[in-house]
Amino acid sequence: MAKLVIVESPSKARTIQKYLGKGYEVVASMGHVRDLPSARLSVDVKDHFKPKYSVIKGKEKLVKDLKAAAAKADGVLLATDPDREGEAISWHLAYLLNLDEQSPNRVTFNEITQSGVSEGMANPRKIDLDLVNAQQARRILDRLVGYTLSPFLAKTIRRGLSAGRVQSVAVRMVVDREEEINAFKPQEYWSIDAKLTAPPSRAQFAAAFYGDDSGEIKIGSGEQAEQILAELRQAEFTVGSVKKGKKSRAPAPPFNTSTLQQEASKKLGFQARRTMKAAQELYEGVEVPGQGVMGLITYMRTDSLRISEDALRDAAGFIRDRWGAKYLPAKPRVYRSRANAQDGHEAIRPSSVFITPEQVKPTLTADQYKLYKLIWERFVACQMANCSMNTTQAVIHAGRYRFRASGFSVAFDGFTALYEETVEDEEKLGKPLPELTEGAALKVQNLTGNQHFTQPPPRYTEASLIKTLEENGIGRPSTYAATISTITSREYVTREGKAFKPTELGEVTTKLMKEQFPRIVNLKFTAQVEDELDAVQRGEEEWVDTLQRFWDEFDKSVQKAKKEMDGVKLHLKADETDEVCELCGRPMVVKVGRYGKFLACSGYPECKNTRRILNDTGAECPKCGGKIIQRKSKKGRVFYGCSEYPKCDFVSWDPPSKEKCPVCGKTLMQKKTRDKTLYCVTPGCTFAGKKPDGE
Repeated sequence: MAKLVIVESPSKARTIQKYLGKGYEVVASMGHVRDLPSARLSVDVKDHFKPKYSVIKGKEKLVKDLKAAAAKADGVLLATDPDREGEAISWHLAYLLNLDEQSPNRVTFNEITQSGVSEGMANPRKIDLDLVNAQQARRILDRLVGYTLSPFLAKTIRRGLSAGRVQSVAVRMVVDREEEINAFKPQEYWSIDAKLTAPPSRAQFAAAFYGDDSGEIKIGSGEQAEQILAELRQAEFTVGSVKKGKKSRAPAPPFNTSTLQQEASKKLGFQARRTMKAAQELYEGVEVPGQGVMGLITYMRTDSLRISEDALRDAAGFIRDRWGAKYLPAKPRVYRSRANAQDGHEAIRPSSVFITPEQVKPTLTADQYKLYKLIWERFVACQMANCSMNTTQAVIHAGRYRFRASGFSVAFDGFTALYEETVEDEEKLGKPLPELTEGAALKVQNLTGNQHFTQPPPRYTEASLIKTLEENGIGRPSTYAATISTITSREYVTREGKAFKPTELGEVTTKLMKEQFPRIVNLKFTAQVEDELDAVQRGEEEWVDTLQRFWDEFDKSVQKAKKEMDGVKLHLKADETDEVCELCGRPMVVKVGRYGKFLACSGYPECKNTRRILNDTGAECPKCGGKIIQRKSKKGRVFYGCSEYPKCDFVSWDPPSKEKCPVCGKTLMQKKTRDKTLYCVTPGCTFAGKKPDGE
């Protein structure tokens, strides 16, 4: 009889089945099979925080099938992901399948390759209850916070709001940054730039005003700048001193979860959820030409920078063969993880450095290819030699004033032959300077004064928010994608380009949380809780004791807030509308119900009039002349229909345009294709279609 191996996803099951072959049956649990039911708290705080788990709704048949397969099998191996969540899934499976959690029935794979699977299968172990308890503690803690605070926020602000241990801190960070920006008072300052040549060379180089012999001069006004410029126009420019040197740049370390999300955001424009989806697919297995299905990268949820000896050796061989021995450092590079990092896995790297991005491009999706290329290049580059540069720094004399000029040239490209990290505040060394000799006269080609104003701190982007969360020890990198998705979908923050801006809802909620639950949105306290949960994972703390300490303090603040805010209702300007109730004449306001937002009379409960919110496109229905409104299907896909439905059944997946048909005068629809062709839907109309006006 075959042994049963249980993993989480069907794609991972197919890949592992290929490596194990006959004698094994690999099936998928489809993620978690048992959890805290969502309809209630499901945690008994009076009985040592005992969780009340049940089979997840809709997975009853799956669990029944797993039990049947386990009963027939010649043993069961639990091969879920090698992290806290994966360990917890295995623990729940062991409970449901009546497996002995003390038996060596747990196997893990750092990479889904023949060697990775073989190594994992050769080293079974018992379920790590410290990992399980760490996951349970986090799950219960988040449930206590969410299910206690969310009803309070719903009652005090509006229905449908949620709070969370990490999400509330993330929103606070965005709100605090916006307050910094709004409070910022710009200061004027000026710079003076010179474009110079050193005859006989005609090549121009730039020099920036610095000050005089006594030191730096800050130019605070246009009048001061003009006075200095007047002197400079009469001055002779000469080379004061020239200092030549060398500068060396080392490559960035390989990716962990956080840095992968940051770099994919900056380089590829990927949101964290999109990055993790593609990374999961690359880990679980994709088609590799000539080798079949295999995992292309190591496990993607890690905060370690460790690299195996085999991977280091393979990288050195690859670099030597492709670029030559001079592109190798004196010894393999070893990177240190941050102090509180979990070192259970390696850094994110290719399973095999010899499988290049171009080799697998034909069988990967666009997202998979872009992300694999990023991971592969970053890993190979981290084992390459430094980039060496020749630098020149010159001091330029102009009467009593001084300018500075700097430049560089690459002496040896090293790792930059393959990859360079995206650095937002990269030091600007400038272009190579011409040959300069001390005391040589310079010719001024241009001399300008430029007005500037100091800038406020920038809004958080997804990359900078993730970086700041990690630096402050808030949450864990594996949760950042879900956290960001939650705070945007709940409308606490909105995206403006790549930047996050708080909504009025986010600002009001954060203000309330600061006043009533200051510890919950305190960065240091949240990081401290995270450290305590990590101590549970290391077996240094009892998970029940950790929860009890948190709950004793938290429950007091909840009871105090309920008492102080009893009967208080905070109103949002965003919920006010210009709509008037047709029954009583009072203003209509936005409310949130079980099925989303709707309009309700502000005179409730005296007047209980409600109305749907119509996303009016401003276009007329080409069938009946009513309004075309934007709707969403059950699966969330946007479509357009008539506001008079069901009287009028007009519907379209394409949006309406602002243009009218030149033949029949009805609204033209616009195709979603690249050419955006306008077309008429009126039966019998002879209009042949056209490009939109102005294109």
